[in-house]
Amino acid sequence: MIIVVGSINLDLIANVDRLPEPGETVRGSSFATAPGGKGANQALAAARAGAQVRMVGAVGKDSFAAEALALLKTGNVDLSGVGQSFASTGTALILVGADGENVIAVVPGANDSVVPGDVAKAYLKKGDVVLLQHEIPLQTVEATLDAARATGAVSVLNTAPFRAEAAGFVGKADYAVANETEFDLYGEALALSGRDRPARMRDYAQKTGRAIVVTLGGEGVLAATPDDFLTIPALKITPVDTVGAGDTFCGYFGAGLSSGLSLQDALTRAAAAGSLACLKPGAQPAIPLGKDVDAALAGMH
Repeated sequence: MIIVVGSINLDLIANVDRLPEPGETVRGSSFATAPGGKGANQALAAARAGAQVRMVGAVGKDSFAAEALALLKTGNVDLSGVGQSFASTGTALILVGADGENVIAVVPGANDSVVPGDVAKAYLKKGDVVLLQHEIPLQTVEATLDAARATGAVSVLNTAPFRAEAAGFVGKADYAVANETEFDLYGEALALSGRDRPARMRDYAQKTGRAIVVTLGGEGVLAATPDDFLTIPALKITPVDTVGAGDTFCGYFGAGLSSGLSLQDALTRAAAAGSLACLKPGAQPAIPLGKDVDAALAGMH
């Protein structure tokens, strides 16, 4: 079972020719809403990868809640661990430029009401895979990492968005997943040594005894464990919209670990899924189905 403890949002997405400068107004060409939130995105990706998934989080008592949960419902994600809060359902305000780059403002709303006590709703047991991110209170993230360790569950922490105060517990995750910018920032906070990123990744793995996975967008993925270093290529694509690619990667990675794939194979399938997620606009609507990921991987060989 995959358990995701994390954020649930409704994304409000505007497409613009180019991203505005501060104080500038630009015309948009289209607007759409889509379910999002890093936690919910991970949950849907794991479900589309073929895993059984339970979501622990919170939404508001407002008109956005049903839409935010709609794709998780149709994806057969267990929503019994999702509570209702008096705060608004979390929202993300996203501007996407014609070049595929984006700027995002996130209003956490109900996500801030996911407290350490909610970890009990995860019903963790040995062999489960727990997916986490930094869009809920960090004390809840740390409490979940501790609970996973205590029960023998495997924890995968996506270190996004970067929050400096998380540096103290990132090393508790069995697998920390960061993009290159986040890893470099955490590397400074953790005083990692090494002349280049791979060397600092090896230092992290040695110091923590855990694995670090760094996603490099079109350049693929690097991973360091205490006794191995892996380099995984990305699919060659022209991105349309990169929103949700990292969450797709994490969901597929967790599903791969849960189904017993080797680290190399889990990372390879996850990297392919993350690439395919860049081919359509939006976060959850763009998450590929497992059969499409496997077809793309078969095409690489």
